[in-house]
Amino acid sequence: MAIEIAIARPELLQVADAVAREKMIERDEVLEAMEQAIQKAGRAKYGHEKDIRAIIDRKNGEVRLSRWTEVVEAEPVENEATQIPHRIALRIKPGIQVGEFIVDPLPPIDFGRIAAQTAKQVIVQRVREVERGKQFNEYKDRVGEIINGIVKRTEYGNLMVDLGRAEALLRRDETIPREAFRNGDRVRAYIYDVREEPRGPQIFLSRTHPGFLAKLFAQEVPEIYDGIIEIKAVARDPGSRAKMAVISRDSSIDPVGACVGMRGSRVQAVVAELQGEKIDIIPWSPDFATFIVNALAPAEVSKVVLDEDGKRCEVVVPDDQLSLAIGRRGQNVRLASQLTRYDIDILTEAEESERRQEEFRKRTGLFVEALDVDDVIAGLLVQEGFSSIEDVVTVEDEELAGIEGFDESVAVELKRRGQAFIDKRDGELDDKRRELGVDDVLSEIGGFSPQMMVALGEKGVKGLEDLADLAGDELIEILGTEVLDEETANAIVMEARRRAGWLGEEEGAAESDGNE
Repeated sequence: MAIEIAIARPELLQVADAVAREKMIERDEVLEAMEQAIQKAGRAKYGHEKDIRAIIDRKNGEVRLSRWTEVVEAEPVENEATQIPHRIALRIKPGIQVGEFIVDPLPPIDFGRIAAQTAKQVIVQRVREVERGKQFNEYKDRVGEIINGIVKRTEYGNLMVDLGRAEALLRRDETIPREAFRNGDRVRAYIYDVREEPRGPQIFLSRTHPGFLAKLFAQEVPEIYDGIIEIKAVARDPGSRAKMAVISRDSSIDPVGACVGMRGSRVQAVVAELQGEKIDIIPWSPDFATFIVNALAPAEVSKVVLDEDGKRCEVVVPDDQLSLAIGRRGQNVRLASQLTRYDIDILTEAEESERRQEEFRKRTGLFVEALDVDDVIAGLLVQEGFSSIEDVVTVEDEELAGIEGFDESVAVELKRRGQAFIDKRDGELDDKRRELGVDDVLSEIGGFSPQMMVALGEKGVKGLEDLADLAGDELIEILGTEVLDEETANAIVMEARRRAGWLGEEEGAAESDGNE
């Protein structure tokens, strides 16, 4: 785009109009770019340190160049080139106030070849910036949309896609495996990010993003577009297999059937776009156990044991369903885990039975040794759900005596033996804790049991500063997730830091809130 700067004044408006039409930007933005170019040329002539401003009349194209000097109270002034003391300014312009400007008109500039070239570069650069800003504002609100473009060129396997008004990047790792595009090919992709960078707005596309699959279904299934059916979650192994959970807000409409379509027409249209990617459409359920069972389809599930706090679950399947539940190279269970956001451990019925028996033997052995009872009594305690000596000691006498074959005297004796075992064990642990040199103050701060104090000592956490120096997750790693949660661990560490004098009361409260 050639712009001649040394032209008659009315032609400035004609040039501005032409550039505005060509670049599809506002005429005023082009004129502002021209004003900046003239200002730069003016400063080059009259002094870069001076405040030179140019104004182009929007009606006749007349250029007015002037020097602006700010009136300030301070004397001497900080910058003599752009400021003047109020005392002296009053002589030049009586009645002028501090903060106002003295404006001195300057003669118009006769642009030389170098000045004209510089001005042209400023205008081109400014127009480019305006154009980039417009692109960013246009596409920043389109994140999450599917867009069509034409492959313009390939750079190191990454595709530069022409969107008509802008250029976007489709990285190689965001394309479906085994698909190849050549220059001039049409491509559909999902806008997953738009960022402003020094070289201009960057629009990032993807064909592997879960949102791409969801948006394709929204285009094919009117019920999704209308909001009758909602896509709750999507998990993909791009180009191979995907799982999508859906729910219907209208009980008369089957969400899975609507997404599949008559003879599979709707799902096949999406499969074709995704290079043959197999799609499992499953009903979403607010009950996570049911949802996990659905997610593992086509495998049959016998039992699900949930740990909602840890976002983990154990799934028991019949022996002949294990390979189906896991899938080829773990694909089925991996996608189900992504879909439900639960870590899924799969066991066969035989493995689960063997583990239950092992747990039963282990707990029975604990009661036999600690309470000095036979296998029958120990087995009865395990069958009734007792898993530790503390459970036996803290339970009500009546509940313990109510076990078949027990009476009140048996209950009292079992609790006495249990308490004696705990006292002896804690005494030994306390001796070990002292040998390790673990300070009593740690127990005051965290309410740690003797066993936990020993565990801390064995990891080198022996004093207040050792505890204060830990992060919450490090404390959990030492003591275990079954003992501490993240919130409690963070609170203990912050209290240790406060007591150690590392932070004040208010700062400690603020950091503790931040950890939450």
